[in-house]
Amino acid sequence: YKMKKVAIPVFEGKLSEFFGKCENYAIFELNDGNIINEKNLASKNIKTDKLPEWITEEGITDVIVYKMNKKIIQLFNNSKVNIFVGVSIDTPQKLISKYLNGNLKSDDTIIKEIINH
Repeated sequence: YKMKKVAIPVFEGKLSEFFGKCENYAIFELNDGNIINEKNLASKNIKTDKLPEWITEEGITDVIVYKMNKKIIQLFNNSKVNIFVGVSIDTPQKLISKYLNGNLKSDDTIIKEIINH
């Protein structure tokens, strides 16, 4: 088991509807399934095509999102980041605990919507 860094886009205290459009990112550093560090990173309105680069620079291994543009998903796949798409909107704390418990679920209707766009 290795260190993981999970990014969750946040808007008004909950998971943002879109990865690139948020107030900040909640970053959770995990080691052996325990949260060892938690911080918020300002979103700085990073251009969509620069997000994967930024994520890699930050050492982020996993991303939890509600919706994400197909193009971004492809860019992320190239940078070997795990993406959890279609996750129900909730607080970062609840989402990270679901992630740690292996209970993070994707909503099929959102996945279909993304694929068909």
